[in-house]
Amino acid sequence: MFQLTALYNHPEDPAAFDKHYDGVHAPLAKKIPGIQRMTIQRPGPDAEGNKPKYHLIAVLEFADAEAFAAGLGGPEGAAAVADLENFAGAGMTMETGESKEV
Repeated sequence: MFQLTALYNHPEDPAAFDKHYDGVHAPLAKKIPGIQRMTIQRPGPDAEGNKPKYHLIAVLEFADAEAFAAGLGGPEGAAAVADLENFAGAGMTMETGESKEV
């Protein structure tokens, strides 16, 4: 399995971010060929009530690195990447790599 993990910083307007992410970005991302599974998490505060480090975490799973490269390299992947400028102004970090169940 190969994963892309997107870690989105806290936006200035969380409601606008969530509306765009749920209504536009996630549907674009789900069209990327080769995606086997896509999950998101909106982390909550820790046990002491501290704000989480990220507003949203998305994980996209592909069969392997080749499927990931083909999907992100195609027009659907380019559209999803281009959409980031429409809502992710606070910044985000992408991590990719092989994953395995332990």
